[in-house]
Amino acid sequence: MSLRVFDDAAQLAQHTARHIASLLQSKPDAVLCLASGDTPIATYHALVELAQTGHANVNECTFVGLDEWVGFGPTDQGSCSFYLYRDLFAPLQLRPEQIQYFNAKATDLTAECQKIDAFILEHGGLDLLLVGVGLNGHIALNEPGTSFAKYCHVSKLAETTIQVGQKYFDTPTELTQGITLGLRHLTEAHEVILMATGERKADVIKQALHGPVTEQFPASIIQQHPNAHVWIDKAANR
Repeated sequence: MSLRVFDDAAQLAQHTARHIASLLQSKPDAVLCLASGDTPIATYHALVELAQTGHANVNECTFVGLDEWVGFGPTDQGSCSFYLYRDLFAPLQLRPEQIQYFNAKATDLTAECQKIDAFILEHGGLDLLLVGVGLNGHIALNEPGTSFAKYCHVSKLAETTIQVGQKYFDTPTELTQGITLGLRHLTEAHEVILMATGERKADVIKQALHGPVTEQFPASIIQQHPNAHVWIDKAANR
């Protein structure tokens, strides 16, 4: 694991986008799993600009969805996939077969988990996993107490996650469960980037990097990955 601190969020976004573009140059058919949320949006806009100006080639890669609120999908504003389609998938003009995402409205969510697990396994694992971190230390929708050994699974959302999740919706929305890649996917990914910006994430990053490695604080698992990058801005560095 390595830490790099950038002057500001804009510099972090540009660097991350160029890093993804470089990966795609060396491995055009890479399998990427990228988080939704506020933190990586600027990175996705920068990656789209690189692609549109011929500096990134996304024609052969595949994007795997990281997580989703159970009961929501790409057409539901506030869903995880809604923002990825809006900010990344649609502007990149990806073909449908380039996107592997959970159907969080499916009647058989276990089958959805097995589908994504099988896809990742068949393609030799994730070449790059880009994640943020929640205020309670969650990674994706792996809440505190989630086993590090889990692959895809359905999770019961923590109250903190439910409250923070409301910012993505126009009206109060009932959120109870998530469907998510597991922390074992992070352990087995070839490369991991954890991004964080702003003062609100400073204590979280400090605990993730310097606290005990424990399932009660999922982000602490990043300490055990030999090819993990923690990229933050100065505000998140304390």
